[in-house]
Amino acid sequence: MEPRRRITVSKVLIGLAVAAPLGTMALWWLGSLPDHYHPEIGRTVFGHVPDLVVALFYIGAAVFLGLAFYLFALRARNWERGSSEARTGRWAARARELWRGLSMQSVLEERAAGVMHSLIYYGFVLLFIGTIIVEIDHLLPGNLKFVEGGFYQAFSAVLDAAAVALLVGVLWAAVRRWVARPWRLRGKTKPEDAWILLVLGLIGATGLATEAARIALEGRPDFEVWSFAGYGLSYLFPSSVAAGAHQVAWISHALTFVAFLVMLPTTKLRHALTSPTNMALALRDRPKGAMREMPNLLEATDIETVGASRVAEFTWKQLLDTDACTVCGRCTSVCPANHTGKPLDPREIVLKLGEVAAASGTPVVSPTVGADREITVTSDSVFERITAAELWACTTCRACDEVCPVDIEIVDKILDMRRYLALMEADFPEQLGSAFISMENSSNPYGMSQQDRAAWTKELDFEVKVLGEPGVTAEYLYWVGCAGSFDDRNRKVTVATARLLHEAGVDFGILGPRELCTGDPARRAGNEYVFQQLALQNIATLAEAGVTKVITQCPHCFNTLMNEYPQFGGEYEVIHHSQMLMGLLEEGRITPRPNGAKATYHDPCYLGRHNDEFDAPRGVLRSVAGEVVEMGRSGADAFCCGAGGAQMWMEEHDGKKISMERTEEAVATGAEQIATGCPFCYVMLDDGVRELGVEEEVAVKDIAMLLAEGLDD
Repeated sequence: MEPRRRITVSKVLIGLAVAAPLGTMALWWLGSLPDHYHPEIGRTVFGHVPDLVVALFYIGAAVFLGLAFYLFALRARNWERGSSEARTGRWAARARELWRGLSMQSVLEERAAGVMHSLIYYGFVLLFIGTIIVEIDHLLPGNLKFVEGGFYQAFSAVLDAAAVALLVGVLWAAVRRWVARPWRLRGKTKPEDAWILLVLGLIGATGLATEAARIALEGRPDFEVWSFAGYGLSYLFPSSVAAGAHQVAWISHALTFVAFLVMLPTTKLRHALTSPTNMALALRDRPKGAMREMPNLLEATDIETVGASRVAEFTWKQLLDTDACTVCGRCTSVCPANHTGKPLDPREIVLKLGEVAAASGTPVVSPTVGADREITVTSDSVFERITAAELWACTTCRACDEVCPVDIEIVDKILDMRRYLALMEADFPEQLGSAFISMENSSNPYGMSQQDRAAWTKELDFEVKVLGEPGVTAEYLYWVGCAGSFDDRNRKVTVATARLLHEAGVDFGILGPRELCTGDPARRAGNEYVFQQLALQNIATLAEAGVTKVITQCPHCFNTLMNEYPQFGGEYEVIHHSQMLMGLLEEGRITPRPNGAKATYHDPCYLGRHNDEFDAPRGVLRSVAGEVVEMGRSGADAFCCGAGGAQMWMEEHDGKKISMERTEEAVATGAEQIATGCPFCYVMLDDGVRELGVEEEVAVKDIAMLLAEGLDD
């Protein structure tokens, strides 16, 4: 028995490429049936248009509609080259995301560009819907027609308003792209942008010209005053030329529609369809802070490659992303690496992957946006266009993913390519090699002895339980983390957190030397093998100790333990220390004394954008600070400290230090204290304050340190 053939998107589109022309020809036949109905208030479809022209219109529409579906099928075949990835279920939520895309809500998050796009989009959509309504009415028998009388007048007014909105939007877009020229559009303006705007503008202009000439030809009946734009323009067409002008305008309008059908699948105009679709498919089973799951590399024997270097090694969703891109550059505008002169441009990662996928497809399809003729692609390897320097510059802060109006997943692509570079090519920065060796040999990236993990407990005046010792149990495991154990500055955070937990009567213990690095630096640097080594050992240790609840002060440990260890069977209730401390404050188990200082809070990327925790650390800070001021970029829009994505163990060689950019922003608030909730952020901002020479005026401290200092005696 032969296996059933799988239904794919490309096959469905091929079916539509056949069905659409047949349906169009059927509409022509139905519309040609005898009907002598002429409304008193309304208009006759195809009135004043010769039968031959009508026939050519239907034949042309049938051919080019079929061609449009066929060209989309070729694009879909290109996406299908990617590996499988489940994006099903949660249909109600997907429907909401689809509506968010179709209603332009995400685009309108940037007001000016959003309004401009909305004028074009809604103008065109209303005109398209109006055309469908007219065709339906045209096919109905006389006693069922409804586009007449008052409905016709209101209908005409709405469509005229839509045409005007479309034209205003097109003119606005042209001025914005070629006159105002925002910096993020300058390098991406291509000839196709002009052609797209020209065709859209001509659709609106020829539609109004057709209406105006028809109204003039029919003697400007009073009821047509509701067609306010067409009625006003009708005075441009004397009765002597109205008939000829109407036919010329009607044919021109039909030709612009045919041009639109060709441009839709072959230019970036396709994003009108692919972007909302991409948004509906954006929901996934894994948390947004988790990297793509991989099989157990310590046991697998049949894995030929790790990560992604060729088109087929990306998922179909990652390839669809490239066709959903609007080339707006919002990702570029928020990228800390790009802002500070590094070689990374998130938009270019998407476009370059799209170029390689398009050029290496069978058959070749057009890229996301027109590429320079000098650029050649000879294989399906993405490294023909993407350099290692671009990938290693990423801090994995997720600012690009968060701001993308069409939910393109850029960080995933970068991390998958890093996996390939690190494990298949051993192509990574020299400093990372030292960190990898330290994590393998010493179980921490600092290369320190595991026996010193609990040395910080000597600074306390109480005993700390060590889980795993005979008969020792606790409600919570305090996961200290590598920085909290070995970094001198962050050991103060650890001591402060332990004091606070003890003061509040929290039953907690530590693992001491049995706690290993969670593996986050290795995984974000592409070394999946070292990550899995550490993760599997930690999971076994936690299971042996009976751990179910974990408190951690490091957002990277927090994210890894909560979002990535479940991929290997490690399920825990993980709490960031800011969340725990805020809960203790609310319960009255900690009563701090306000210090009266002016403070600002820096959002760690792995606590904020990766895990949507913005309120708890601010609540803790407000309990002790005299005044809390926000930086210009805060919350989901916060600027990265520069240490994520294993950058903590790499040197910045290009441009300005990301940490300095953020430190300057924090100091500019006039705050006396810069509060953090992450050991990496603490180090980066503290170094930044010292480099600026303002360490006497501005103190950088973790929120636990500030809270511990404010404890009532």
